[in-house]
Amino acid sequence: MNTAYYSLWLQSSQLRTAIILTSAVLFSVLCALALIATAGVPITTALTAFAEGAWGSPYVIGASINRSLVFALVGMGFILADRANLTNVGAEGQIAVGGIVATAVSLYSGCAHLPDGLSYGIPMLAATLAGALWGSIAGVLKAKVGTNEVISTLLLSFIAVWVLYGCVQSEALLKQPMTDGAALPESLPIPDSTQIPNIFISSGFGLHLGLIITIILALILLVTMKYSRFGLRLSAVGLNPQAAKRAGMQVASTIIIALAISGAFGGLAGALMLQGDQQSLKAGFSSGYGFDGMVVGLLARGSISGVFIAALLFGFLRSGGINMEMVAQVPSAIVLVVQGVIILTLAGTSIWLSGSGAKK
Repeated sequence: MNTAYYSLWLQSSQLRTAIILTSAVLFSVLCALALIATAGVPITTALTAFAEGAWGSPYVIGASINRSLVFALVGMGFILADRANLTNVGAEGQIAVGGIVATAVSLYSGCAHLPDGLSYGIPMLAATLAGALWGSIAGVLKAKVGTNEVISTLLLSFIAVWVLYGCVQSEALLKQPMTDGAALPESLPIPDSTQIPNIFISSGFGLHLGLIITIILALILLVTMKYSRFGLRLSAVGLNPQAAKRAGMQVASTIIIALAISGAFGGLAGALMLQGDQQSLKAGFSSGYGFDGMVVGLLARGSISGVFIAALLFGFLRSGGINMEMVAQVPSAIVLVVQGVIILTLAGTSIWLSGSGAKK
């Protein structure tokens, strides 16, 4: 192959993007290995632990995918708000609110005695509505008094996280009654009937129903954003709210609805975490998932398929990182730094590619 042939390769935008992203991932991996080496842990031991934690067995793969669903939901909520030029950085709080409500409804509403579908569907729906309500607060502030939604969603997130801490530390709220063997600040386990059921049980992957729900929501979101009048309103408001208003569009209601739906995705993500994986509400229930999901939305650059790719990356990273810490004794700080390096590298690459595309 001569120089002209290589030049032709690089003129292909898709191939160029693939090469650059692959290079970014390889660079991230090299940085990760260097950081792990500084911790004094043998590289092979750490990598083996990571692989076993991320894809070492069918069950582990299923757990990684289940974890990815949370990131995918938050990422979809982020790109929907972004279509209206809104930035929702409050997914952490919306997850917390969703988890709180899903726990309360599962434990105390009596829905556990309802038939299958309702017993776990009602807590999920309640968590989704709670997330929507939490997100709409920022929407109302933005639409009515012009509050910056970045600040309001972030502050609401802090409030929700502290409400979560309060709920699991007060027996008057959700903390389980104190006994000799149950002194941790967490709620009672939710009833089995309110837990999200597994699918493809015989496969051994341990995937739960959230996978199907997330795929259906992704299809609905895709159609809504591309082919519906609401999707057109989102784009119009995002591109030029003054022009959209002169065209007769309801800018304020569009902003409120966009942030409410974005928050609903976060609330549902909280329900999936609680009803699908954790089964009891803990103080650290939502730590970091909302912020990682926001990065997933950033990396996806408005693409639903991009959300799923980035969410899977983060899901497997999380699973592998947790096992690497537990088995290979890699400090958790190193794991977080490794994740940060990968995020920064991919985000920087994504922005650079956007700039390259804009110049063309």
